[in-house]
This record gives sequence, C-alpha cells and structure tokens, in this order.
Amino acid sequence: MITTGAWQPWKVWTSVALGVLLLADIGLAVFLMEGSRQDPATLRAERDRLALQAKLLHADVVRAEKIRTGLPQTGKDCDAFYSQSFLDSATGYSRIESDLDAIAAQSGVKTSGLSFKTAEVKGRSVTEITMNTSVEADYPGVIKFISGLERSKNFYLLDELRLGSGTAGALKLDLQLHTYFRA
Repeated sequence: MITTGAWQPWKVWTSVALGVLLLADIGLAVFLMEGSRQDPATLRAERDRLALQAKLLHADVVRAEKIRTGLPQTGKDCDAFYSQSFLDSATGYSRIESDLDAIAAQSGVKTSGLSFKTAEVKGRSVTEITMNTSVEADYPGVIKFISGLERSKNFYLLDELRLGSGTAGALKLDLQLHTYFRA
C-alpha cells in the first residue's frame, strides 16, 4: 500500500542529491563568472608565459637526453685522458724532466732549479705534482717556452708566474707548474 502524504526514503535521498547538484552548479557558475571578469590581455599574457615555460622545460628535457646519450662516450674520453695525459708515477719524473728540457731547447731558454713536491689527492687515484723552476731568455723565447708547455703531450697547469730580472737584459721567470701522476 502506497501512502501519498509521507515521503519515502528514496524520495528524500533523491531530493538531497538534486540539492547538492544544484549547489555545485551555482558554485561552478560563480567560479566561471569570476574567471570571465579577468582582462583578456591578462589571460593572453598568462597563456604566453605558460607556453614559454613549457618550451623552456622541453628544451631542458632535450638537453638532458643529449647528455644522457653522450655519457658513455664522455666516460671513454675521460678514461683516455687519464691514461694518455697523466704519466705513470714510476717513470713520470724522468719523463717530465726530459720533456721540459726539450721544450726549453726548442724555445731557446735556460732552465734552472727544477724541484718537485708531491701531494696525494684523496679518492682520485692520482698524485698531484707541484714543480718549481726558473727560465731565463728574451721575451720571444719565454713565449715559445710557455707555448711549448701548452702543446706538450704531457698535462701541465701553469699555476704561478713571477717575473724577475735576468742577466744581460733577459727576462727571468719563476714558474710553478702542476701535473698529475696515475697512482
């Protein structure tokens, strides 16, 4: 038997659901009206800013992919540099002396007072070698010597260069160089 005066439970739930939907529609309408009040130029500027940001992020991703694909070759290049440019500690001192003597002879400078100081580089399997020497020559000879250091197959870092006065108008330079030996 159906009574017409009392609300059945399904009608109550349906009415509540319809009321919630009506409130959600009103809220959405208010949100859309607020959004439409913004100036179109402001919205275009925001869109352009977001498009530029997306383009920059995409460029970063492309650059990161290139780096990732190049990592194996970079590792091989580093290994080759390590084995070819860093001398073995057993023969390194004599090879440095002969290399510096050859560079000096080719550039026409006189070297004197070559001294070595070693320091272990922790966690890197290399020994840092600090070398101090003096060279004496005219200006072109000094430039040739420094250029010879740069072109040498051995790895040298010119750390310090002090100018002094040499004999008979020649330049005298006190040099501090660094190199590394494989451990």
